[in-house]
Amino acid sequence: MGTPKALLDADGCTFLERVIRALHEGGCSRTLVALPTPEGPVAAEARAAGGTVVENPAPDQGPIGSLRTALQSLDSAVEGVAFCPVDHPLIRADTVRRLIDEFRSGPRPLVLPTYRGRRGHPVVFRRTLFGELLDDDLDEGAKTVVHRHLEDAALVPVEDEGAIIDIDDLRDYSRRFPDSYRQRFRAR
Repeated sequence: MGTPKALLDADGCTFLERVIRALHEGGCSRTLVALPTPEGPVAAEARAAGGTVVENPAPDQGPIGSLRTALQSLDSAVEGVAFCPVDHPLIRADTVRRLIDEFRSGPRPLVLPTYRGRRGHPVVFRRTLFGELLDDDLDEGAKTVVHRHLEDAALVPVEDEGAIIDIDDLRDYSRRFPDSYRQRFRAR
């Protein structure tokens, strides 16, 4: 996309800033951002937005490598994690809050938002699943663990389309953030 996705402008703030803000305002006490290096512009943006950078030694593993890095840095008092990739910058704080409330209300190992029947992000994993998430043999990464426990999961209907919007390429970006796209890519 010509720049790290985390630093793309999304109507006045970066993807990373939007995700961190939604997680914080939604009730997450700490937001870990797994990066290949603790230095550089993405790390600086993460810290400026209130995130804590953890160094991911295996960025080639994709999102599961980032999640594993974060899990390995947690202390034993942490009961669960809300996992959200940076390419979901439209999630809202009220969605995060509803997921955390559901997580706290019962023993479900997994809490997921659904928007019009489609599962989305963030996904809240209870500590009981951390061992499975750290397993090196997950064909589809965290999705493997989600599918194993879907029957026991709490599916929370939300009126937040951002929970299912995954911005993977310039076409997605131009459709969701047309002004930011024009300013970044058409002004050249």
